[in-house]
Amino acid sequence: MLNSRLTYLTSFRKLQLIVITYDTVAVCLAWIVSYLARYNLSPWMDWQSCLGTLPITIIVQNIVFIWCGIYRGMWRFTSIPDVINVTRAICYGTLSITLVLFLISRLNGVPRSVLLLYPLFLLLFLIGPRLTYRIWKDRRFNFDTHTNNYKRVLVLGAGRAGHLLVKDMLDGSSYLPIAFLDDQSDLIGRQVRGIPVIGTITQLVEIVSQISIDVICIAIPSASSAQMERIISLCEQAKIPYQSLPRLRELLDQSSVKALREVAIDDLLGRDEIPLDKKDIKKNFSKKSLLISGGGGSIGSELCIQLASLNPTALIIIDNNEYRLYRIELELIQKFPKLNLYIYLCDIYDKSGIQRILTQHQPDIIFHAAAYKHVPLLEKQARQAMRNNVLGTQQIAEAAAQAECRTFVLISTDKAVNPTNVMGASKRITELICQNLNRNYPKTRFIVVRFGNVLGSTGSVVPLFQKQIASGGPVTVTHPEVTRYFMTISEACHLITQAAVLGKGGEIFVLDMGKSIKVTDLAKQMIRLSNQGLNREIKITYIGLRPGEKLYEELFYPNESPIMTQIPKILLARSDTINWESLKKELLKLEAIYQTEDEQKITKVLYSFVLEFHP
Repeated sequence: MLNSRLTYLTSFRKLQLIVITYDTVAVCLAWIVSYLARYNLSPWMDWQSCLGTLPITIIVQNIVFIWCGIYRGMWRFTSIPDVINVTRAICYGTLSITLVLFLISRLNGVPRSVLLLYPLFLLLFLIGPRLTYRIWKDRRFNFDTHTNNYKRVLVLGAGRAGHLLVKDMLDGSSYLPIAFLDDQSDLIGRQVRGIPVIGTITQLVEIVSQISIDVICIAIPSASSAQMERIISLCEQAKIPYQSLPRLRELLDQSSVKALREVAIDDLLGRDEIPLDKKDIKKNFSKKSLLISGGGGSIGSELCIQLASLNPTALIIIDNNEYRLYRIELELIQKFPKLNLYIYLCDIYDKSGIQRILTQHQPDIIFHAAAYKHVPLLEKQARQAMRNNVLGTQQIAEAAAQAECRTFVLISTDKAVNPTNVMGASKRITELICQNLNRNYPKTRFIVVRFGNVLGSTGSVVPLFQKQIASGGPVTVTHPEVTRYFMTISEACHLITQAAVLGKGGEIFVLDMGKSIKVTDLAKQMIRLSNQGLNREIKITYIGLRPGEKLYEELFYPNESPIMTQIPKILLARSDTINWESLKKELLKLEAIYQTEDEQKITKVLYSFVLEFHP
């Protein structure tokens, strides 16, 4: 790194020396040309006066140039402030030269008109080349412009993001911006960094047919999912490849060519930015010992990364999958080298193991994300669903209460509402366990957070569809009318941490999932996004609902009237709890039947335990 720094400084000083040399030559030329102009270009002008005063002019003018700092800028980025600074340096230089010559010789032999002409010629010699170089670099004024070395770009969005993107393109990339389109009619006819705004986004198809474009760049990071869907539809009609800047929450003001990426399904399904109370979140998690069960999974690993950024005193991760543990450990060590990280390969049903970990670390807050979630698979594995989801949750929740952990957050699912499958029924039981433990252990706040599907999680339809599309199809959907709620993993985890701060204990928080989406529409959108520039047809095949699946999911029971909280995306479901003693009896019955390894008996107990369970 030191060598590269020295190389950069050496290169920069060489460039500065070249610029100083040019400016010195420009001063000489301006002074001589001023004399020639004064004597009507006559070769018999007063050369003695001209050349005699030239050394003084060069020395004084260069001192003023250095004092005004005109060598701090670069020709490549010459702008109006640079022009003003050069003009100021020339004016100060002319006044200083006049003063010095007056003190030395009372301006004897120096025509007064020379002192008026000199700054004009010098301004021309200094500003002209600088602006010419800037324009040449910005507009790529060379013969390569119309070759395949550059992609001709139509930029959608002439706002700040578009402005910064075009600036980055012009600074040196394989992209050549040709024009902007923007829906603000008052921008049409104007220029942004010399690139014209030639129409609205609605006119995209018509405009693309009139000018040669290689790629469309979408520079509207604030666009809603509906706006993105409209733009993508127009891009597809234009039959031109397209790319996009990330959404606002990902962008962090880096509207550069490097930030350009293919349009992702998240862009079409994403929602508005979440208004979180970040100060309150940091206050509640900073300097705290945090434990995440299932920390190697999709939700668990994202929680680990978000919580690690909040400066906890320790981050403890439990998972029963060694590869996932290894992967999240490696990522956290790379991103947070100073983090106090503890990794445990442990099953949450391992009572003594869980108690040992909690006794050793005394975590302040536990996020319980460990669970089996694959609906069709668990229909034939009811015993394992009970062991991990129900009995395992009971073990870690009771251990948390006994260790007087301050907060226990259960990650639940919309499948726990009116469940039609073993997985959903098992998660409903865990909700009841946490609600009742909250009444019996007042030193620990038990909070439940319930939400729907997350995009890209292990076992979700998105990775499956991506694989099927990559292999040429068909894309398999269970039913034409099946709908699901979707949310990004990052958004879900942000809201989980916010709910953990909001909760007083005993609540079931439900994340606002927006509108449910037809899985068929999701498949169609993913096929559309993958087909850029490819002339191929990928079919959708309907295979029928799998065991345990239903056409639509619900977020609330009929008796759970949703209540708004201070965070718009988090709702509160007020529900009744059942008697703790009867709950414990049912749990003991479940554990006894689990030992018999009788799948049918376990399912029957579920019927009696979760009255809403209707397979």
